[in-house]
Amino acid sequence: MSQVKLYKDRNLQIIFGVTLMAVLGVSSITPAFPRIVDELHISRADVGMLIVAFTLPGVVLAPFLGILADRLGRKRVLVPSLFLFGLAGGACALSQEFSTLIALRVLQGVGAAGLAALPWVMIGDLFSGKRRAEAMGLNGSVLSVGTALYPIIGGALAMFAWSYPFLLALAAIPVGFLVLRFLHNPEPRNNESLREYLTSTWGYLKSIRVISAFMAGVVSFILLFGAYLTYFSLYLGDSFHASPFIIGSIISSTSLTTALVASQLGKLIKIISVANLVKVGFALCAIALALIPFMPRLELLLISTTIYGLGFGIIFPSLQTYVAGLVSSEYRAAFMSINTTMLRIGQTLGPLIIGLVYVYGDFKGTFLFASGLALATAITGFIGGRLIR
Repeated sequence: MSQVKLYKDRNLQIIFGVTLMAVLGVSSITPAFPRIVDELHISRADVGMLIVAFTLPGVVLAPFLGILADRLGRKRVLVPSLFLFGLAGGACALSQEFSTLIALRVLQGVGAAGLAALPWVMIGDLFSGKRRAEAMGLNGSVLSVGTALYPIIGGALAMFAWSYPFLLALAAIPVGFLVLRFLHNPEPRNNESLREYLTSTWGYLKSIRVISAFMAGVVSFILLFGAYLTYFSLYLGDSFHASPFIIGSIISSTSLTTALVASQLGKLIKIISVANLVKVGFALCAIALALIPFMPRLELLLISTTIYGLGFGIIFPSLQTYVAGLVSSEYRAAFMSINTTMLRIGQTLGPLIIGLVYVYGDFKGTFLFASGLALATAITGFIGGRLIR
């Protein structure tokens, strides 16, 4: 099997499809927000509920779905999640009332709650060692390509009608059938009672290695969604009067850089350990954020975005590889689901924490604070020790 190119593995190809569905729910519809505001006669504040309604179920349900995936099997959770995601998401395109649209987004979010962690879980089940790191990197690359392309596709569809981007979710239904028919994943075998399982899981969760890895993930998403996606976008508009198209293009360029470096994780892991790769990634993010307020011209900011893309492209798949290797398959889904919940917490806290810094300072102080947070993470090295193979 080691002689076969990893990207040709059919199981991994199907997992790539699931990953592309997992990142579809937000990035594909945001370009339609202005038209939704006009067509459904809602405020710009109200339209944000389309994201909240979608992401909130994942914060609550992800750990429970992880437990079910450990106890009942991955596919028994994944297939219904894909079908619910696709059907509820597609039904959003038929909505005529905003309240109905919100209700369907909640249902779609319930389906999405089972999608975010399971691709990484199954990669952890299927592969080990350097091959696992390579597969995690390839999956991270696919994720980044999706986040870069979905806003472009969604924006093109929204030019015809506000509802058309929601139809993209229907792609989850054929992916669900592919998982059901062709995915061969080694399902966990756990003869423990539920009480024994929960006790063992809690024992792992108290480990400083697990806690520190979760914290590193939270910090990475605070930086991404707070400093970068939110306040860097505002900085481009306020300081350089960049148009929404230019801002979107610059942000998308970061995703492509992330995809490129993530795809090389398998090679990087041969040179440096996963734990040290995470530290390098945070150091690169610190450099990128510190450079932003000192770039005098818009095009020079591409230096910062490229460095940031390199850093995050290392951090995210490396952390997923690390967390997947901390436990055996019997507990992996719960662990990866809790990790996903922690990332969503970072996603939620990011704009609030960085926004608070901005309120009491300015853009320069905001980016220097974010850089300091990334540098502190790199120096303290939240994670360390040997991986469980």
